[in-house]
Amino acid sequence: LIAIAILIFVVVLPKIYALAYPETVALAVAPVARAIVAVFGSVVVITERGAKAMMRKLGVAVDEGDGLLSVQDRLRGAIELHLQRDGTVETANNASLRKDRHMLGGILDLKNLEVADVMVHRTQMQTIDSPMTEIVTHMFDNAHTRVPVWRDKPDNIIGILHAKNLFTALQKAKGDTTQLKLDDLMGDPWFVPDTRPLQDQLNAFLRRKTHFALVVDEYGDVQGLITLEDIMEEIVGDIKDEFDGLSTGVRKAKDGSYVVNGTLSLRDLNRAFDWHLPDDEATTLAGLIIHESRTIPEQGQVFDFHGFRFEVIKKTRQQLTSIRVTRMNAVAEDATG
Repeated sequence: LIAIAILIFVVVLPKIYALAYPETVALAVAPVARAIVAVFGSVVVITERGAKAMMRKLGVAVDEGDGLLSVQDRLRGAIELHLQRDGTVETANNASLRKDRHMLGGILDLKNLEVADVMVHRTQMQTIDSPMTEIVTHMFDNAHTRVPVWRDKPDNIIGILHAKNLFTALQKAKGDTTQLKLDDLMGDPWFVPDTRPLQDQLNAFLRRKTHFALVVDEYGDVQGLITLEDIMEEIVGDIKDEFDGLSTGVRKAKDGSYVVNGTLSLRDLNRAFDWHLPDDEATTLAGLIIHESRTIPEQGQVFDFHGFRFEVIKKTRQQLTSIRVTRMNAVAEDATG
């Protein structure tokens, strides 16, 4: 009886009252909490310093200024706490809550991501090196306003052609492409390293008042491109306009599985379907399969890991272009059914 009374009057009732009147309870508890912090705060500081000293003796590098939890971890914990109720995400407006969680988490993840994690790979870049008549046709048919221009070889990017500059010059020339000179219309390319933190790249975009950069590796080879929109999509999710294609690279099959383009980002898949595929060692779905299997799979091979079954449907040369993804619990239900 005492245990039940403690549970009801000490745990449950105060919690319900605090949820109903949070400001009143916070103001009433604040003086007591301040006194407790003043008395026991030094004990916490001494304990942390002792633990860090012991870790340093064991060879673990610990920053003296860091607490046991970083500011990002504390904010992330607060977000999860407010988006959950009794340990379970609320079912009402579940999609909206998941979107809010991903958006707030995306802001906190910017410092942990590099440009290479969100860039458009060079295999998906659209570049031009053609006679002016073909360039004009390409820019009319292209959905992008900025296109890299290369000379002699695709890695030799010499400038960025903006559709506005091209069409303005074309109008002044009254449609005569022979009067246009490509060198006069291009802007200088901006190269950034693929290891640059995403937070720094966002600040650089805002500082330079531009939103297009080419990504290079340590050898100076072009690896892809990144735009301000790519960074914003890490925060708010996929941004679609009237010129974007309708296909997202994912098609749901009748059996409940998903046929996914192997080049899709793991972060985009996790955000869209609330999956939890690890993206520490790989950026794309095909990269995850190659990393986990330690080989380049053949068409028709099946792998089970991280709670999913992955079947290679189509392979072009050494690239996994189409993959069937099925949750393992759905596979188990089919087997027992």
